[in-house]
Amino acid sequence: MPDGRNRKDIKPGIEVAIVLKQDQKSGKLTRGIVKDILTSSATHPHGIKVRLVSGHVGRVKEIGE
Repeated sequence: MPDGRNRKDIKPGIEVAIVLKQDQKSGKLTRGIVKDILTSSATHPHGIKVRLVSGHVGRVKEIGE
């Protein structure tokens, strides 16, 4: 299952779980729908950074349900 480190696995409109900057220590995940992909590189070791429809910005940790 894709884990959010490859940009090609992430598209606007899919459901993901991200970790917000302030939640990085606790690892708390925030679920939502991708609005924008903010990472320009093909991969990122900590997860691709996205903006959700809700406005939250964070790195993708899980993709799908």
